Amino acid sequence: MELIIQEAGSRLDKTLADLTDLTRSQANNEIKKGSVLVNGQVSKAKYSVKIGDLITYQLPEEEMIDYQAEDLPIDIIYEDKDLAVINKAQGMVVHPSAGHHSGTLVNALLYHIKDLSSINGKVRPGIVHRIDKDTSGLLMVAKNDLAHQALAEELKEKKSLRQYVAIVHGNLPNDRGMIEAPIGRSEKDRKKQAVTSKGKEALTRFTVLERFGDFTLLELTLETGRTHQIRVHMAYIGHPIAGDPLYGPRKTLSGKGQFLHAKTLGFTHPSSQELMTFTADVPEIFQQTLDQLRQK
Repeated sequence: MELIIQEAGSRLDKTLADLTDLTRSQANNEIKKGSVLVNGQVSKAKYSVKIGDLITYQLPEEEMIDYQAEDLPIDIIYEDKDLAVINKAQGMVVHPSAGHHSGTLVNALLYHIKDLSSINGKVRPGIVHRIDKDTSGLLMVAKNDLAHQALAEELKEKKSLRQYVAIVHGNLPNDRGMIEAPIGRSEKDRKKQAVTSKGKEALTRFTVLERFGDFTLLELTLETGRTHQIRVHMAYIGHPIAGDPLYGPRKTLSGKGQFLHAKTLGFTHPSSQELMTFTADVPEIFQQTLDQLRQK
């Protein structure tokens, strides 16, 4: 990987962490190992980068880990020979990644379902699409490769139904609307997504369900599936998701993360061609917060 510095003054380790998926400590370790070069030379972590510096970073080989089945509680709301529909709990990571080798939905799926599609390899077996760790709700899981291909193609063609409910900051001026703004990795903070002209097409529709003065309950429909799409779009129009630690304000509703729930999921069954729709109630803390807002 090659990075050309556009802004001077930061330490090399901080710059690498800002511009890649590495943490600050991981960047430090890579610099110490000599896998990070500045203008072709090994540098120290404290080196202050200059405009025009060329940073070359050797991407590490994918860590080979034998992910284990774990008897973790998961809510399987539907299952047949081709697929399953899971109501993911808030706080559960979907698949293993750096720092999350156990306790994920995939670890639980390996125990409870066993037969999973192999298209995404050993790290993401059966995973057709994801939702964020602190977002709760529905996602589909493929149990064989043919089902996976059919479900993924339907997502790509924007034929699947994915509706969320969210509590957002502020009082929206319109009862319904559409947010059409391209999303890509933020140029200011590489750990975040942002609306940017260099991003990919992203479209979110919203409908106001209930108003609470300082907060609003929305139904949101995804027309595309960009990373953090709803969170980014709502922050972009000035109504960030309540409890969102990445895109929202610090002064917000108390909870365990963003008040965002994937409530409705619809798709065509890959074998029967039947149109299937599933719904899942919001988690207890979401419902309690709604009840409190209604009492004010």
